[in-house]
Amino acid sequence: MKYDVLVVGAGAAGLLAAGTAASRGMRVLLLEKNDRPGRKLMITGKGRCNVTNACSLLNDLLDNVPGNPRFLYSAFSRFMPADMIDLIENEGVPLKIERGNRVFPVSDKAADIVDALVRFVKRNGVRLLTGVRVRSVEIEGGAVAGVKDADGRLYEAKNVIVATGGMSYPLTGSTGDGYRFAEQAGHTVTPLRPSLVPLELDAPSWRRAQGLTLKNCAIRVEEICSCREVYSDFGELLFTHFGVSGPVILSASAHLRDIAPGKYTLYIDLKPALSEEKLDARLVREFTSQPNKTLGNVLPALLPHSVIPVITAAAGADPARKVNQIPREERRGLVYAMKNLSAPIAGTRSIEEAVVTAGGVSVKEIDPRTMESRLCRGLYFAGEVIDVDAYTGGFNLQIAFSTGAAAAYGAAAKEEKS
Repeated sequence: MKYDVLVVGAGAAGLLAAGTAASRGMRVLLLEKNDRPGRKLMITGKGRCNVTNACSLLNDLLDNVPGNPRFLYSAFSRFMPADMIDLIENEGVPLKIERGNRVFPVSDKAADIVDALVRFVKRNGVRLLTGVRVRSVEIEGGAVAGVKDADGRLYEAKNVIVATGGMSYPLTGSTGDGYRFAEQAGHTVTPLRPSLVPLELDAPSWRRAQGLTLKNCAIRVEEICSCREVYSDFGELLFTHFGVSGPVILSASAHLRDIAPGKYTLYIDLKPALSEEKLDARLVREFTSQPNKTLGNVLPALLPHSVIPVITAAAGADPARKVNQIPREERRGLVYAMKNLSAPIAGTRSIEEAVVTAGGVSVKEIDPRTMESRLCRGLYFAGEVIDVDAYTGGFNLQIAFSTGAAAAYGAAAKEEKS
C-alpha cells in the first residue's frame, strides 16, 4: 500500500504529526522501532510528563528557546500550548498547571499522556506499526519515495516525516537514526552536545554530600575570566558523586553553551531567605545558647547533616572546635560559605544522560513554515532531530508538538493541492 504520509518515530513529535496529518484526510503510516510508542515520554518529568508550558504569549515561548528560536516562530504561531492542552483534554486526560506554568496530567502519570496521543492517532485512522527499524529513507530524482526497514522491505510514501528524536536516553530508542537519514539526503548535521544535563564539578569534598537533595536553594553561575553572572535560579538541587544535578542545574546547563574546565564557577546559596547579616545573627544565637558544644553539633540546627563537612571545609573551620572558641572572622567565614558555596565546573555528563540533545539537522536547510527539507522534496523533520533546544518547563515537548504539527500541515497541504 502506498501512503500519503509516512512518519518515522512514535515519540512526541511523531505521534502528533501522524494524528494531525490523518485528521486532514491523509493515508498515514507511523513506524516505531520499539515495541510500543512514547517510550521517552514515559520518563519525562520524573514519570509525570511535563507536557507543555501554559504561557500564552508567543514571545514567552521564544524567550525560552536558546537554540535557534526564530526558526520556530511559524510553528509556534500555528500550534500553541493552548492547542496542545485542548488536544490532550479532548482525549480524556485532565491537566493541571504548576509552578512556572508547567503543565502535568492531574493523575501525575506520563502513561496517560502517551495513551491520549495514541488514541488521537488511532481515532484519526493512522496505521501504527511497532518493532519496525527503519534502515534508510529512499530518494529518487530529488524526492522521497518511501523508507526501507532493516529487512529490506520498502514502505512507499510521497512524504516522509523524520521524528526520531536525538541522542539522549538511548534506551528509549533515541540513537541518532534521524541524523543518518538527514545526511543520506545531503543535509548538514550541526555538532551534537548535551543540554539540560547534570554538571561535573572539580570539588572532591562535595562528594561527602552525595545523595542530598536541597529543595530550596539559590544558585548562580559566573564566568571566571570576566566575573560576569551567566545564570541564576532558585529551586531543587541534588549532590551526586560527580557533582550536581536537579532542576536548577539542568536549567543552568542550557545557558552554558561552551562548557570547558576553568571557564565557569557554580555558587550555591544554602540560605537564600536570609541575608548574610541575618544568618550571622542566627549563628551568634546558636553559639550563645550552646557555648560548650562543638561546631559540628551546633550546625545541624541550620544545615542538613551531610553538607556540614562540605561547609566547614570550605570555610576552613574545625567541626570539633567548641563554638565559644570560634573567633568572629571564622564565624563570618562560615556564613560566607553557606551563602556562597562554590566550585569550578569541570564539564557536563554525557549526551546519553541529557534530557535533550542540542545540535542536529541545520535549520538553514529546513523550511520553517512546513518543516520540509530545502534539499529533498517530500522529506520533513520534526522534534529533537532538528537543531533547536529549549530550557526546562515543558518547552522542549512543545517544540516537538509544534514542529510535528507544522510538518503534518505542510505534507497535507501539498497533497491537497496535487
